[in-house]
This record gives sequence, structure tokens and C-alpha cells, in this order.
Amino acid sequence: TTPPAAAAAGGGGGGRNNRNGSRSHSGDAPDGPIGDEGGDGGGEARRGNKTCCFCWCCCCSCSCISKEEAKQWGESFDALMQSANGRKVFREYLKSEYSEENILFWLACEDLKLESTPEGVEEKARVIYEDYISILSPKENMVEPTAHTFDDAQVQIFTLMHRDSYPRFLNSHFYRQLVSDGAATS
Repeated sequence: TTPPAAAAAGGGGGGRNNRNGSRSHSGDAPDGPIGDEGGDGGGEARRGNKTCCFCWCCCCSCSCISKEEAKQWGESFDALMQSANGRKVFREYLKSEYSEENILFWLACEDLKLESTPEGVEEKARVIYEDYISILSPKENMVEPTAHTFDDAQVQIFTLMHRDSYPRFLNSHFYRQLVSDGAATS
């Protein structure tokens, strides 16, 4: 896996480690209205092998994605990223490509922008820095972070996902099946 900042810079690297040095899991997504795509990917275990719909990502909270909604994601990357269902499905796809950390970084930055208190901004910026940035530049320090501290890096990751992962997602079996069959009856 390539850490987001390394991916944006064209570098390689290992998977993302959390603050205590252990490998992070898909449930490490930020909480909140933008980053609520958390989950352990164990949909079948949570539901006892019952699937609520065609949705291959086993998110169960997908509200059964319609064929029309999935088609909109093929029209623009922005439409995909603005849709909660789209982010969930794209995240599961990125997980299959071992590049989920890119969307996790993007979601964490979106969550940071929603923070209104200076203390909250500082804490969320510190977590983003420790989880995604510091492994690439251990001597760099953040001084007085703002809700927009990571805007440039977030744009680089968005562009990377748009140019690299998004076209592969649109050509993937998962997406083609969503738009041909629809996710479920809505």
C-alpha cells in the first residue's frame, strides 16, 4: 500500500500504521457526517450471511443502491464522492486495490474542515499528521494547524484517485454489475 502523501508524490511505501505502530483497519475512518463510511468490512458476519441487497460491499446501510444512482457515479468523480453510497462503494473498491488509505485521508480532511473549535481542529490535524504525513517527514512539525492545513495534500489525493483509481473502478466488474443489474429494488 502507498501512504496518501507518498502516492501523491509518486513514492511507494508500506501500509498505513496508526499511532501505536499497529496496522490500521478499515474501521479507522473518521466519524461524522462525511467520514461515516466506517465499518470492518465484515458485513456477512454482522448480518449472519444475510444480504439486504445486491450491494457487493456488504455495507447493509447502503439503502439499496439504485441502478440510476450508480450510473450517476459514472458521469463524474465529483458525483461519486458527493454521494455517501458512492463513497462507501468506492472505498470498498479501493480496499480491494490496497489503496483505501487514499480515501481515508480524504475523508479525514473533509471531517477536519467541519470542525469548528480550535481545540478540535488541532486534535484532528494532529491525528491526520500522525496517521498519514509524519511517516514520510518525521522531522517536520505542525505549527498552529487550521481546518485547511492539509488542503493541498487533499487536492493531490483527490486528483490521484480521480485519474488513477476512478477509471479502474468504472471498468471494474463491481461497478459494471451495479449499473447493469442495479443494486436492488428501491
